[in-house]
Amino acid sequence: MIKKLIATAALTTILALPATASPDIGREAPNFTARTADGKMLDLKSLRGKIVVLEWTNHDCPYVKMHYGANNMQSTQKAATGQGVVWLQVISSPQGKQGFLEGPAAIKKNEERNAVPTNVVLDPDGKVGSLYGAQTTPHMYVIDAKGTLVYKGGIDSIPSYRADSLPKAVNYVRETLAAIAANKPVPNPSTRAYGCTIHYGS
Repeated sequence: MIKKLIATAALTTILALPATASPDIGREAPNFTARTADGKMLDLKSLRGKIVVLEWTNHDCPYVKMHYGANNMQSTQKAATGQGVVWLQVISSPQGKQGFLEGPAAIKKNEERNAVPTNVVLDPDGKVGSLYGAQTTPHMYVIDAKGTLVYKGGIDSIPSYRADSLPKAVNYVRETLAAIAANKPVPNPSTRAYGCTIHYGS
């Protein structure tokens, strides 16, 4: 089983290179309107005044599994939402591809792993993912209360699917939120994301 996991990870790993469609740090985050897992429509601009975290996810990705299996993603979510941050998971996997989930299944998956995002954005046509240049799962973005993109990249500083790397890694999302709270510049506003490639539909 371990060998199979390693082989799968080796095939799906990518260190994301800068994407041409990726929005610029310090600019207004691209707006989008999309359906959420609870069946409602969400407009990003309606969240102006709140800090927003976007987490691209694929529940079958070995890297995502590691971060959730080690409770790293959930603890980061809880710390953020406990401070009033809006945390949005984004699923850009199209139907028939790894990671695709419909609304009820996405909600159930989060309940099973004790995840606490504010909501789940369903993006099977990949429009939101393409708008942000999201390339991997996980791929993280932080938008400040003014609607400005202040962070994009990996969840942390060590591109690994091994849980023993977590204590040594810098959690960039926590670091970014701490800087915003202290009214200081974000130390690492743009980093390379790592994980499984997002396979967008045609």
